[in-house]
This record gives sequence, C-alpha cells and structure tokens, in this order.
Amino acid sequence: MTQLTASPAWQALQLQAQRIGDQHMRDWFAQQPERAGRYSLSDCGITLDYSKNRINDAVLESLFALAKQQQVTSKRDAMFAGQVVNHTEGRAVLHTALRDFSGDSIWVNDSDVTPEIKATQVRIKAFVEAIHNGTHKGYTGKPIKQVVSIGIGGSFLGPKIMSEALKPYWQQGLNVHFVANVDGCHIQDVLAGLDHEETLVVMSSKSFSTQETLQNTLTAKDWFLRSGGTQQDIAKHFVAVSSNVKAATEFGIAEDNIFPMWDWVGGRYSLWSAIGLPIALRLGYEHYEALLKGAYEMDCHFKTAPLEQNMPVIMALLGVWYTNFFGAQSHVLLPYYHYLRGFPAYVQQLDMESNGKSVAAEKETVDYATGPVIWGSEGTNGQHSFHQLIHQGQVLIPADFMLPLKVPNQDATHHAMLASNCFGQTQALMQGKTYEEAYAELEDKGLSEEKRVSLATHKTMPGNKPSNTLLFEQLDPRTLGSLVALYEHKVFVQGAIWNINSFDQWGVELGKVLGNQVLDKIQNADAALDLDGSTNALIERFRNAQ
Repeated sequence: MTQLTASPAWQALQLQAQRIGDQHMRDWFAQQPERAGRYSLSDCGITLDYSKNRINDAVLESLFALAKQQQVTSKRDAMFAGQVVNHTEGRAVLHTALRDFSGDSIWVNDSDVTPEIKATQVRIKAFVEAIHNGTHKGYTGKPIKQVVSIGIGGSFLGPKIMSEALKPYWQQGLNVHFVANVDGCHIQDVLAGLDHEETLVVMSSKSFSTQETLQNTLTAKDWFLRSGGTQQDIAKHFVAVSSNVKAATEFGIAEDNIFPMWDWVGGRYSLWSAIGLPIALRLGYEHYEALLKGAYEMDCHFKTAPLEQNMPVIMALLGVWYTNFFGAQSHVLLPYYHYLRGFPAYVQQLDMESNGKSVAAEKETVDYATGPVIWGSEGTNGQHSFHQLIHQGQVLIPADFMLPLKVPNQDATHHAMLASNCFGQTQALMQGKTYEEAYAELEDKGLSEEKRVSLATHKTMPGNKPSNTLLFEQLDPRTLGSLVALYEHKVFVQGAIWNINSFDQWGVELGKVLGNQVLDKIQNADAALDLDGSTNALIERFRNAQ
C-alpha cells in the first residue's frame, strides 16, 4: 500500500463506501425534503447543486478530512504565493497572477511579476483597440477584418473555446479563425477564403518552434508572400505570443508586436496571458477583462471559503469519491447551451494532461486511480446517443450538467425545453425506474404476461447515478471566467489529494521528441530505419506512397 491508501482518512472513506452500499438517492430525497438546499451553494455567478450525489453528512465529513490530511489548503497557499509547486521542472505556477486585481505584489524568484503583467495587458488593450478602430492597417492601407490564430494545445483550445462560448459578445466586423492541426487541410481551407491585405496572423508558441504551430505559420507566411505581400510587409500582418523574441523578429515580426510568455504559466492555463489576445480581438478588451475578473473572483472564493463551502474543493472531493471508491473511470460534462459545446474538450485537456500521472511526489508509484477520462457533448444531442450508457450501462459515469438561466435573444419555448431536458435528465439519473413502475406502465397495452414481464425488465433503470448541476444567471464573460477557474482549481485539489504534480506533462513531451525523430526519417530517404519493426514498416510504407 502507498502512503495515501494506508492513511486513516483513506481507510475511513473505504468504510463509508461500504456503509452506503446499496442505499438509494431516491430514498434520501424522500426522507430529506431539504436535501437540495442542504447540498448546494452559490458564488461567483454560479450555483452548484450537488444533492444528486451518493453522499451524506458522514461521507462529506470523511472527504473533508481527506482534504485536510493531504494539506490541500497549504498546497493551495503555496501555489498562490509563487512557491515552486511544479517541482519536476523547478517552476512556480502562477496563472492566477495574470488575473489578479488585488494590486498586491506577486513574487517569483525575488522579483515582483505584477509590473510586467500589467504592462503586457496595457499593450494588449492598445493593440486590440488599434485593430478595432482601424488605426492598425494592413500594408495596402486596408483595415484588418480577418484574424487567423495559430497555436496548439492550450494556446488553441483556450482562445477558441472561450470565444465560441461568448458569441453573443462578439465584435462586429472582425472574424477570428483558429488553426491547430498540422494537417494541411485545415490551414489551407481557412486561408483560401481570406484576403491577405485584410488578414492578421497571430502565432502563439512560447519557443517559436512548436512543430505544428511553426509549420502552420510558415504556410500562412508563404500564402501571404505568394498573394503579393513582401517580407517587409509581414510586420503589419503577423504578431506573436512567444518568449523567443530573436526567432520571431527573424521571421519578420515587429518587436512591438511580440507579446511575452512566462515559464510559470503552463500551456493549459495560458488563456489568461497574451495567449488570450485572439479572445480580446474577438470580444473587445472590455469583455476580455471581464473574463479575467470572473476568474479572479473564483480565485478569491477558492482562497478564502472554508473547505465545507468551497465550490472547487467540493467538486474535487466528489470526483475523488467516485474515482477511488466506486471505480468510476470517466466523468462526463454536459453543457446545455450550444455556445458552450466546446467546454468538455477544454476541460479534457486541463484535467487529463494535469492529473494523468502514476508517480507521486515522493517518487512512489501510485496504487490508486488518478485523473479520469473527461468527455462530453452539448445537450440535448447526447440524450439521443451516449446517455443510454449512462442510464443503463454497467459503468458508473458521474456527470456535470450546465445551464444558463437566461440567454441573449433566445426564444422562450426553446429555452424552456432545453431546461426541462437538463433537469429531467438529472432526475432520471438519480431516481431511475423500478421494475414495478415499468410493469405498471404496461398495463392495458394488450401484452401477454410473458411479454409484459420481459419488456418491464428491459425498461427498468437502476438510477442512483450521480450528477452535479451548475446553473448560471447568464453565461457572460465574467461568469465564464469563474467557471474556467472553478475547474482549474478542482483539478488542482485532486492533484493535491493524489499527491501528484499537476503541472508537468512528460507524456506529451515524449511524443513530441519521438515524432521529430520519425519526421527526420520520413523526409530523409537515406536515413536508416533503426526503430522498432512496426514503426520502421510504417515509415517505409509512407515513403513508398509519396
């Protein structure tokens, strides 16, 4: 056993899981009319109803004891204080500093980072306003009407999904396109419909050498030059978010149009940095700043609320409860709002890249599950496909349902139907349908007794399937900022409990290194095929097809 699984708090939770055993949430709701109010809380524009979970006061008490045993609060405070919590890379983790509106100094390696953060935000605001008011023009004097944002991972998902989610707040007259995949079909399709004289390319890569991002940017540069632009004109049409100023200027980007990145900001947390420039271009700086302020409000809640009233802590502990004590291997996110449809993909990277680990901080191989598989889709589409597995499958899949109470320019009937499906699904997952209920429904249907019994058996649903419901007054930029920060902190708390480093990603790095080795052998026909037999055969097959 590892230190964690042998600990008193872990052992107590195993006993709690045995005690609630076959107890059913349906009965709990019947016995406790106040249950929904007891297990819900609101802050930062978000209401979390976690009453449809397989928990009671004793379970929660044991879960909070686990959080205290694992020193969640001291680990949280160390992160906010700029201490080196990413110990494998020797780095602080301070994406929260990028959205800090307290006015306090934030120190990293004896240096206050707030002046540079604020200066960068001033530059972003000025650049965005210059694009919107037409002061920044293309080389032929035309205003910029199209933006191509090129990145990968967090520098792609963050800007793209936040921009999609806030479509009602888009600036008119400026379109933003997002490209990540190195598959040339995507960048070529995007560029084919654009006028190079009215297009701005935003290249986001800390090193200015990320393979996919650099290749797509080189393709965009070639398109720009072939369309009539010159190397000198690139300065008006290309900007970069990068630490590598030398490489960016050699590419042709004006130094004034290179926005910084910092080692203490991981890619999946980078939308709060200048990586968020495409969001600001899409929404306008005022709405982008509101996004930052919403995240800051959730930071304050996370730092100050008691564990028992702390939204990220509660959601994290519920995830640990199902992952480690009920064998759940995945967690589904179900936004009942079309513009939020990309959010499961965003959280997928955030969670799985952060907590998909098997080594604890003490270099001990873990003997417990860490990050679950994160997946999902928008409601109501999923109800007509994968919800079947959640309702009647043999695997336990906890779910997060999300719904804004008000949406801009929405037909009342559509929104009422959307809400009724959202609430109905959580109710169905919780209460299920007994055999007796299914059997009674089939009365007077003209069925034989044998057929009635058989059909009732198939229509029975066990229920007792856990879910959270997150309601927003409306999904404005401020609330979205809080929502993203909520999931960031949830992931952090789970990593703290599992005693893993949530801020490195060595599995990602390995694939990049090996991919570059394979690329060299693909492009160099004389290179020896000295890899494993399968990879050698695949390379040879690809070479012969060219």
